[in-house]
Amino acid sequence: MNADFAFVDEVASGIRWDSKYATWDNFTGKPVDGYLVNRIVGTRALCAALERAREKAEPRGFGLLLWDGYRPQRAVDNFLRWARQPEDRRTKPRHYPNIDRLEMFEKGYVATKSGHSRGSTVDLTLYDLATGELAPMGGYHDLMDSISHHGATGITSLEAENRRHLCSIMEAAGFSRCDHEWWHYTLLDEPYPDTYFDFPIA
Repeated sequence: MNADFAFVDEVASGIRWDSKYATWDNFTGKPVDGYLVNRIVGTRALCAALERAREKAEPRGFGLLLWDGYRPQRAVDNFLRWARQPEDRRTKPRHYPNIDRLEMFEKGYVATKSGHSRGSTVDLTLYDLATGELAPMGGYHDLMDSISHHGATGITSLEAENRRHLCSIMEAAGFSRCDHEWWHYTLLDEPYPDTYFDFPIA
C-alpha cells in the first residue's frame, strides 16, 4: 500500500464500515476485483477528514458507516466488463431498476476513471448512536436512480432531513458532495487529484 494511504479503522476512531465491493452485496452480485478484505482504505488526508466528520456527527446523535473508500482501478475495469455482459436481473431491481447496465456510465453513476481510485472519495451513511440503526435516507447505497439525487422528490421529510444532516456534516469537514448520489463525497483538498491507483485492498 502507498505510504500516504491507510486503513481508515487504524487512523480514525469510532467509525463503522461494511465494504460492499468486498462482499456479494453490491450491484455486480459478487466480490469485485481488488477488494481482498472487508476494510476501507483511503489517503491519510481522507482519514483525518473522516475523523473531523465523526466529531461533527456525534453531537447530532449520529455515527458514520462507510461503504467504500479507495477503489483500485482494476475494480473499475471489473465494473465495465460486468456492464457489457448479458442482463441476468439478479441485482437490477435493487440497484438500477429503471436503467440498463451501460447507462450507469452514461448517466454518471459509475465512471471509467473513478474519483475513488484517487483515494480521497468515500461512500457513507449515518447511523443512530443510540440504537445502532441506519438512518433512513430514502434509498440504499448504489441505487442508481433519480431518487438518489440531492433534492429528490418522493422521499419522506425525515429522509430528506437525514440527507441534509449528512451533507452539512461532510461539507463542514472539508468534503464536496456528488449531486446525483447522496452517499458520495470527495475531499476538497485531495492530495492526488490526477493520480488513479491500482494497488489491491489486502
